[in-house]
Amino acid sequence: MVNDNQQESSGGLEWRVRMADGSSEILVPETGLIRRTGLSLLGLISGLVMKVRNFLQKAWDLGIDDPRKFIHCLKVGLALTVVSLFYYMRPLYDGVGGNAMWAVMTVVVVFEFTVGSTLYKCLNRIVGTSLAGALAIGVHWVASKSGDKFEPVILGTSVFFLAIAATFSRFIPTVKARFDYGAMIFILTFSLVSVSGYRVDKLFELAQQRLSTIAIGTALCLLVSMLICPVWAGKDLHDLITRNMDKLADSLDGCVAEYFTESSNTDDENEQDCRKKLQGYKCVLNSKASEDSLANFARWEPAHGNFGFRHPWKQYLKIGTMMRSCAYCIEALNGCINSEFNAHEFTKKHLSDVCMKLSSHSSRVLKDLAIITKKMTKSSTIDFSVGEMNSAVEDLQNVLKSLSTQLSRRPPLTVINEALDENETRDNPISTAILIPLMDVLPLVTLSSLLIEITTRIEKIVDAVDELSSLADFKPANEEKPKQNQPNLDQQVQETMKTLQMV
Repeated sequence: MVNDNQQESSGGLEWRVRMADGSSEILVPETGLIRRTGLSLLGLISGLVMKVRNFLQKAWDLGIDDPRKFIHCLKVGLALTVVSLFYYMRPLYDGVGGNAMWAVMTVVVVFEFTVGSTLYKCLNRIVGTSLAGALAIGVHWVASKSGDKFEPVILGTSVFFLAIAATFSRFIPTVKARFDYGAMIFILTFSLVSVSGYRVDKLFELAQQRLSTIAIGTALCLLVSMLICPVWAGKDLHDLITRNMDKLADSLDGCVAEYFTESSNTDDENEQDCRKKLQGYKCVLNSKASEDSLANFARWEPAHGNFGFRHPWKQYLKIGTMMRSCAYCIEALNGCINSEFNAHEFTKKHLSDVCMKLSSHSSRVLKDLAIITKKMTKSSTIDFSVGEMNSAVEDLQNVLKSLSTQLSRRPPLTVINEALDENETRDNPISTAILIPLMDVLPLVTLSSLLIEITTRIEKIVDAVDELSSLADFKPANEEKPKQNQPNLDQQVQETMKTLQMV
């Protein structure tokens, strides 16, 4: 028999093995310096390998999720390879001189992911460089005619005041949104040309070579960006708005259905997917910066696909604002549903049907709007869907009006027994039956008022989409509005409740 005894010693811990004959032997672990160093080095290498592997896995998943990013990398590499020929080939190098590196720098700086952002930077760089170069040559000519004493004074003063004016213009909202990069290039070019012109004799030739190399770089970027798998900012904005409408519809329908149904035996993956859909309104709340950026770049793009030259991109921002207003109400609705103060089942059943119908009609309107916006086709059924939503609002308001009479009636005895405290007297059960349901029904009244407010804001989204269809000349609808083909609402509600219970 072998027993291990652990004893503390002055140097740390020691291990003894007691043999069967009663003798004991101290086990001394191998603590050689080489062994410890080898183990540490092995652990460091294995940890580094795992980090590299995780990084490559994330990069692969990113490329699989959006292959356009990988294609963009290939396009940048192709553009840099082509523009480098001005350095490798002697005839091209002699044509632009030693300033061929400016073409390479231009490609690196202005080549962006979308066509709109690339076009925005290219035009701003060309215009800013041209204006600054022409102005710098003019100032240099005036300074050269003023004598050796006043020439540096005039050049320094011009750089000082023009840098102040151009920098201040970048704070103006309109200039910052459309010409911020051009203003920065103007400051850079004017300063370089003005300062270098003091020591360079052939200033005009130098400015001409730099302008030609920048034009070559920007033209190459535009050709590669627009001809090889172009990524349009307007198309991304259009798809973003339609996805946000679907997410709002899923969040609204899912929040109300989750509140009025009990889920049990849920699968982890299905529960995670359902929870992600319920939190879809957060994507709408966080999409303002992306919408503003895409709309700004979309204004610079030429006509492409179904989008004309003067497509109303500002109207998409208006629709996005309306959807965020609706998403704030859904966020409040989600907070009300997850509140600690829950309504009693007796009062919850009283409003469950009308609330489920209203949320179903509201989500259907949002989905119809998403289809209209995505296909850019007017729908003949949207008015019918809005009418059903307004009818459901009237039903909910009527139920809320009749709620006071329902509360004044004596509920079942089981409800009273559950509401009453053990130490509370039962001499006046009618007054107690009135007080308790009022406290229980308060979360339901809040939820109902939020649902009504959400429908009001959905109508504003409908008006904004209708205005977009008029400005963008959406195609007329081909299908008629067959009322008999509309699905049964009660059947839809039951299917939704069964789906959530299965999830």
